Amino acid sequence: MEPLLLITHADAGNSDNLGIALDVLRGQTSVEVCETSNPGELDGALHRAGTRPIVVAGGDGSLHAVIATLHRRNDLADRTLGLLPLGTGNDFARAVNLPLDPVEAAEALLAATPQPMDLIVDELGEIVVNNVHAGASVLASKRGATWKERLGKYGLGLIGYPVGAAIAALNPPYVRLRIEVDGEIVADMDRPVLMVSIGNGTSVGGGTELTPEADPTNGTVDVMIAFAASPLARAGYALDLALRRHPERDDVTYLRGSRVSLSGEDFWLSADGEISGPERRRTWHVEPAAYSLLVPRSPAADA
Repeated sequence: MEPLLLITHADAGNSDNLGIALDVLRGQTSVEVCETSNPGELDGALHRAGTRPIVVAGGDGSLHAVIATLHRRNDLADRTLGLLPLGTGNDFARAVNLPLDPVEAAEALLAATPQPMDLIVDELGEIVVNNVHAGASVLASKRGATWKERLGKYGLGLIGYPVGAAIAALNPPYVRLRIEVDGEIVADMDRPVLMVSIGNGTSVGGGTELTPEADPTNGTVDVMIAFAASPLARAGYALDLALRRHPERDDVTYLRGSRVSLSGEDFWLSADGEISGPERRRTWHVEPAAYSLLVPRSPAADA
């Protein structure tokens, strides 16, 4: 395998797993490790990459930071990236079937092949690698981030999102939105929305599959809109969400498209785990095959 540039955050706190993965990688190739702690350092590290594949050691946030920097520099096209999923949730790694064990992930990376990946881009040029969502799920993300930090001290950070989701479910925020997918109005202001998810990947929060059928290679995003209003409906929706059967519910709209717009009352967003807002209007489109990611070979490819 050709030499690699590996990017890791200086404060990631995953040094043990990173060391284990590096031992595997360096058994077969040369690896330069760059620790970065701010956007300036990240930009400088990426500038030194040359033509080498860039491996991100971290979670969705770390991958987002690298791809966003390359995209801003107009240096993302024709790039090959790799991912060692050493974060807490690792949702995009799950979407592309990367192993979460550090040894297995490093071995898979060495045997991986480049696969073109789509990217979600908004009207401001900001990118989304995995998922952007609004509504009650953002409150769950806010609460989950707090509990992730608290529980992370005890090695239990992964359950932060379920805890946050449970708290959010007690008094969920509703928002009246006009939602358009490829120019068609699929929700209007007359019906309050519990949550809406725009998924390039399948899950958020370490495995909650808001858009279980999403595929980051098909040139579209999956859009899931939940309208569950009553306490009984919310309880049923939560159960169906856990069982991945919520797209079948009468109070859920599930579809695909390449351009999605939200407008209406003030709403907050969670994009790859980063929360922003309030917003009144946002639009996203898909940029197909925006970059390549090293992913495990499928059994069909080896047949």
